[in-house]
Amino acid sequence: MKLRKILYVLVMIALIYGSYQYIEYKNSTQYKLKEVGYSKEEITIIMNNLHEDSINYLLENEYNDQIASLIKEKYFIEEKLEAYLKYHAENKDKSLSDVVSIVNAGADKEFYTNIQKTDYSKGNLILVNKFHKLEEDYVVEDLVPVSLQYAYDGHYIKKEVLENFIDLWHDAKKNGFTIIINSSYRDYEYQEQLYENYSRVHGRTEADTFSAKPGHSEHQTGLAIDVAAYGSNIDDFSQTPEFEWMKDNAHKYGFILRYPEGKEHITGYMCEPWHYRYVGKEVAKEIYEMGITFDEYYELFIK
Repeated sequence: MKLRKILYVLVMIALIYGSYQYIEYKNSTQYKLKEVGYSKEEITIIMNNLHEDSINYLLENEYNDQIASLIKEKYFIEEKLEAYLKYHAENKDKSLSDVVSIVNAGADKEFYTNIQKTDYSKGNLILVNKFHKLEEDYVVEDLVPVSLQYAYDGHYIKKEVLENFIDLWHDAKKNGFTIIINSSYRDYEYQEQLYENYSRVHGRTEADTFSAKPGHSEHQTGLAIDVAAYGSNIDDFSQTPEFEWMKDNAHKYGFILRYPEGKEHITGYMCEPWHYRYVGKEVAKEIYEMGITFDEYYELFIK
């Protein structure tokens, strides 16, 4: 009789414990995600990579079969999850890689909207694009003239940029290439005149694809140069052996091809094979090896 009572108590304890575990499971995040429709594999990916706020956002919305793949994207940033999903819903033709790249660079918004003041504290890594603007009276320190050996007449760039370009120039020369600076520092007023002239000739919409509005030009930083093969026009630069050399070697001297082909939807500009931006050797090497734009790199590692 005593044994029967003990067994009864043990059975009741087991039932109560089992009921408690079941209730606890039904209240768990895993169960709630399963109820939404996520598979065991998807739940594992979500639980291992997202924080509570992001998971709650998923629970508040319908099942999305792209979540796991999105999370596994190389440059996925959790804080941008909602923006990724919103942009992808509105642009079904875009791959997840494109979605991540576009949103990371802020290019999911219309160009020249949500404009922010450039963060000057970043030094040589400041971001100037269609969403980040320099003030009209921005002063560039250490501007120096470029001798006629390395540029056409009347050019200025930052001292550090010139020193590294000179190293690039001499190494290119050893390989039989002569690379000349065709355009360099421009102040706000000059860029304003240039942009307005292009707009009058080509119309504002077309001008926006190849010319920056005043305050939005990298040339105002003293960190950007347009180059050409000596004796030829910059428009022909992509057809020259000098371009092939620059494309493969510029990063060794701290320069990146700023507006590469295939990235127009991120940069907002047509491909400019001649436009190079100085970011320093370490960052230039990383951008070159990663195959991304400076806009993307800034959001991932600098901002």
